[in-house]
Amino acid sequence: MGFIRTTPRLILRPLTQNDWEDLAQILQDDQVMYAYGHHFQDADVQQWLDRQQQRYRQHGFGLWAAVEKQSGHVVGQVGLTLQPCLGRQVLEVGYLLKKRYWHRGYAREAAASCVQYAFCQLGATRVHAIIKCDNQPSLRVAQALGMTCRQTFTTRYYAGDMRHYLYAIDAPPQ
Repeated sequence: MGFIRTTPRLILRPLTQNDWEDLAQILQDDQVMYAYGHHFQDADVQQWLDRQQQRYRQHGFGLWAAVEKQSGHVVGQVGLTLQPCLGRQVLEVGYLLKKRYWHRGYAREAAASCVQYAFCQLGATRVHAIIKCDNQPSLRVAQALGMTCRQTFTTRYYAGDMRHYLYAIDAPPQ
């Protein structure tokens, strides 16, 4: 299956077609996806899954299933993607968890592992997080990772123009 990474409480692994229902629980929860300003239909969920699998083939990374070791349940998706931002491509760490798994530190734990992977295995010099300005939980995760706000900008999502922060952390000196 390729990539598998573990943290103290989670296993990060590629999403498969068998994860469609778990992915739908995330993407079709309007509270989880409020920052996107779009209600995801079944076809959108499949496109999202297909896009991750294409990212695995093309780049060797994407958003991965975050599976709780103790229960074996998919708690969310966390990973790395290349995102267009301010006229360039940036390596972004992203995290979306099922609402029932919020406030347990899973996003921070998995995202920290992804940042370490980006620096140590991919040789990245910087990892970003693109966060809607009012998304306080995501801002707290980015700050806990040691990221700092580098820029404020407006970008267009499904619901129109939205203000965002570009957070980043640089690789430690060698």
